[in-house]
Amino acid sequence: MTLAKIVYASMTGNTEGISEILEDQFSNLDIEVERVEADDADEDFFDDADICVIATYTYDEGELPFDLEDFYDELPEQDLSGKVYGVVGSGDSELYLDFFCDAAVDFDKAFAETGATKGHEVVKIENDADDEDEVLLKEFVKALIDA
Repeated sequence: MTLAKIVYASMTGNTEGISEILEDQFSNLDIEVERVEADDADEDFFDDADICVIATYTYDEGELPFDLEDFYDELPEQDLSGKVYGVVGSGDSELYLDFFCDAAVDFDKAFAETGATKGHEVVKIENDADDEDEVLLKEFVKALIDA
């Protein structure tokens, strides 16, 4: 059975909610899924996954969440060849237009160094997911599975 693993970091609950939507979408398509908070993800978390997903917010002016910094630093050193990855970011473009979802873009670049296949472009969500975002996340999940 295909295994999708999701690592998320959330300060306000927005990204946690997004990761729950992703988990539900994978489950609805009969994909086994494991979702963990960043603090609980070791560097080898994705080793047995078929699909690797990061859901992150961007802190302040383009910074990674503190609890994802080590994971981010170690990610490019992982060999994820044969796996598919996707990244979802949440942010506030009204307050931080110049840095909107920068952490997600950074993770996308780090994943590219692992040998994994990009399954979908980075999804950027304004704060918490609304109905339109849920449709986009459903498409995101389907694209990762199809890749």
